[in-house]
Amino acid sequence: MKDHYRVLVVGGGTGGLMVASQLMQHEDDLDIAIIEPSDKHYYQPLWTLIGGGVFPKEESERDEADFIPDGAEWIQDAVTELHPDENRVTLKGGESVGYDFLVMAAGIKLDWDAIPGVTEALHQPGNGVVSNYLYDTCEKTWEAIEAFPQGGTAIFTEPTTGVKCGGAPQKIMYLADDAFRRNGVRDGSRIAFMKAKGKLFSSPKYERTLYDVVKRKDIELNLMTELIELRADQNEAVFKNLETGEEHTEHYDMIHVVPPMIAPDFISQSPLADNEGWVDVDPGTLRHNRYENVFGLGDNSNLPTSKTGAAIRKQAPVVVDHLLAALQNRKPLNGRYTGYTSCPLVTGYGKLVLAEFDYDKNPMESFPFDQSQERYSMYALKAYGLPRMYWNGMLRGRM
Repeated sequence: MKDHYRVLVVGGGTGGLMVASQLMQHEDDLDIAIIEPSDKHYYQPLWTLIGGGVFPKEESERDEADFIPDGAEWIQDAVTELHPDENRVTLKGGESVGYDFLVMAAGIKLDWDAIPGVTEALHQPGNGVVSNYLYDTCEKTWEAIEAFPQGGTAIFTEPTTGVKCGGAPQKIMYLADDAFRRNGVRDGSRIAFMKAKGKLFSSPKYERTLYDVVKRKDIELNLMTELIELRADQNEAVFKNLETGEEHTEHYDMIHVVPPMIAPDFISQSPLADNEGWVDVDPGTLRHNRYENVFGLGDNSNLPTSKTGAAIRKQAPVVVDHLLAALQNRKPLNGRYTGYTSCPLVTGYGKLVLAEFDYDKNPMESFPFDQSQERYSMYALKAYGLPRMYWNGMLRGRM
C-alpha cells in the first residue's frame, strides 16, 4: 500500500468495482486503489429467492479478489475517518492514505440495534424470527416458511428509512403466501404487512398491480405501522402507528424483519455528509456539492431514488465520465444521471413485475410490453439472467 493514489475508491461493492473497472478500461495505467475489508462479494438481490427456497445461499457468494480489476490495488482494510479538506482517509489499521480524487461507494449500514430484541433473536434457530437482509440468515427464512403452522400468523415489516431494494420487504411475503398454499397451511392463517411508509410502492404504475396482488392473496396491509420492539421469548412484536402514535402488540409464528438502514458512521460523522448523514452529491453529475474532487454513488449517497444495483449500473458511467474529464482536463461527454432505478418485484413463484422508473417515479421501461403485468419471462430474467449479467458484465465494467 502506498500513501497516495491518483484515484481512491472507498468500497468494493457493486458501485466501487464498476467504477474502478470502467476507469481502468479507459486508463489502463491509472494509479487507483480500492479500499474494501471483506474477502467475499455477495449478489444480494438473490437473497429473496434464497429465502424462498429457490437457491442455496452459496449461489450468491464469490471471492472479492476475483473482481478487483487488473492494475488496481486492493487495500483490504476499512475506512474509519474521512478528511476531505486534506485529501486523505484514515484506515482501521491506523494508516493514512491520500488521494487526488475520491469515489465514495461504501454502501449502507443495517441498524439492527434500533429495534430492541431483534439482534439476539435473529441468530437463534427455530424461533420464527427471520430476515433476508443477511447472508447468514436468509436460509433461515425458508426454514420458517416450511415449518409454518396451519392457522398461524406471518408478519412482514418495512421501516421508515430507505432500504436496499425497496421491493424486497414485500417480495418474500408473496413467495411465502405461495409456499403456504402449496403446503396446505394458508387456509385460516394470517399474513400481515406492517409497512412504516404511506404507500405500498413508490411508483404509481406498479403500485396499482401490487395492490391487486395483495387483494388476491388476502394479505392484511397496514401502512404507517412500524416495528419498534421484538419480544421473541413470547412470540410478540410491538408496533407503532406513525399517524396516531398508538402502540399495539401482535402475536406471530413467523416474522420477517427489515431493519432501519442508515449511512455508515464514518460518513455521517464526516464533512462529506448532508444533514441526514449521506454523501452529499449533485443528483445529475454525482459530484460532491462542496468538494469537487469527490464523487459518490450507490447506497451511501443522498440520491433521491431507490437503492438498487440497477440504479448503480446507470450511475457508474456518469461518475466515470466526470472523473475522466477531470483527470484529462476536458469537459464531460454526456454524463447525467436521471434517477433510473429498477425493482424486480417477485409476486410469486414464476411471477414478476419489472418496475423501472426515474426520479419522478415515471416508468423508464426496457421492454416493448407493459412491465406492470406479472410475467414468467421477467421472473426468469431475475432468477437466471440478471445474476449472470452481474458477475460477468457489471462487475467487469462491461455494462
